Amino acid sequence: MLEIDNIDQSIVTLLIEDGRMNAAQIARRLGNVTERVVRYRLDRLIEGGVIRVSAIVDPKALGLSVTADVFLEVESGHIEEVAELLTSYENVSYVACSIGQNDVSIQVVGRDNEEIYDFITRVVGKIPFVKKTETSIVPYTLKDVYQWQIPASCVKKKTNI
Repeated sequence: MLEIDNIDQSIVTLLIEDGRMNAAQIARRLGNVTERVVRYRLDRLIEGGVIRVSAIVDPKALGLSVTADVFLEVESGHIEEVAELLTSYENVSYVACSIGQNDVSIQVVGRDNEEIYDFITRVVGKIPFVKKTETSIVPYTLKDVYQWQIPASCVKKKTNI
């Protein structure tokens, strides 16, 4: 586990704002570090698995304007099997195994409510070992995983450049 300080946190915050920002731009924005320091810290954050560089697809830009959270109850002993199968559907953007009332949670994107309904009833509901589904349409997302910041509780207060 890497030790993260406020400079690392600031670098990540700037990259969340604009993932194409280069080390020189980040150094200028921070004002108290050099481009070389930013490059070193970026490499360390990537190699340490704290951040990764990737493109994020916006389903709404592709006409997939409806998002639904779907919670599944699955027969015991088949949870991972069902979850793995669900990863293969192109309109499923998220799959996770859960502990509690539901065994698997997924997020589904579609063009409209009817498309979501059809997928849940005709595909998900008919997967072997799926006992029950519960669907919630998500009309508005305030914060998504790619906007998640490094929590202050994970930041070492003392800074060593």
